[in-house]
Amino acid sequence: MNHCMFDGIGAMEFVNSWAEIARGVPLSVPPFMDRSLLKARSPPKIESPHLEFAEIKEVSSDYTEQLHSEELVYRSFCFTPEKLDELKKQAMEDGVLTRCSTFEALSALVWKSRSKALNMAPNQEAKLLFAVDGRAKFEPPLPSGYFGNGIVLTSAIGRAGELAEKPLSFGVGLIQKAIGMITDKFMRSAIDYFEVTRSRPSLTATLLITTWSRLSFHTTDFGWGEPVQSVPVTLPAGEVVLFLSHGKQRKSINILLGLPESAMERFEGFLQM
Repeated sequence: MNHCMFDGIGAMEFVNSWAEIARGVPLSVPPFMDRSLLKARSPPKIESPHLEFAEIKEVSSDYTEQLHSEELVYRSFCFTPEKLDELKKQAMEDGVLTRCSTFEALSALVWKSRSKALNMAPNQEAKLLFAVDGRAKFEPPLPSGYFGNGIVLTSAIGRAGELAEKPLSFGVGLIQKAIGMITDKFMRSAIDYFEVTRSRPSLTATLLITTWSRLSFHTTDFGWGEPVQSVPVTLPAGEVVLFLSHGKQRKSINILLGLPESAMERFEGFLQM
């Protein structure tokens, strides 16, 4: 399965439908195959700035050399529901925020901790990339079972020094602004931008967070019961961090990432709240 064909939700629905066919039961979510719903407009209309594709000027040469020349070690870190609640309280304790989701707080902590662990220069712009499910945000919303990419990338950009020194609410605020940009107008502009430029997001000084914590691969049953665990074989790049649901109730979140060994030790220390 290739990401060019569909996103995580599409992949999850495909695998679960496959399992339902294997068990001889009707499909709970029949696929909707008409991808022309998200075709580019003619002529294209780029109506929003698309910083998710922006090339960040690199000023942290030590960071790049460390990330790409040293061998990466991979580890996972588990956040229980209690730790996640504590993290959200920490993000809101200075009174700057009126709300904070689990994804926002955890992403801000990982972004902050990773930037510090890699010794980014204080004036280095650091970009956070993540996908937002646009299915319900399109006008009209995409049909149930839409078989394609219904996500859109968005980005937050902050200086590494500010991420390191300011409270967690600073990073959360940047992430909330990035999520708030996602409207039908923005998403259709992004489709047209890609149609015109065929650009790929730059990963210079970038962290890409992808989350599987809401994907129900753990319920897939081909007839011999639900899986004990569902995880990717590997991460595609050192810039990628994966959030996975964990535990019997799926309320804990595992963070999976790769870093140079020296940076991983620092990252683990910075994660401690």
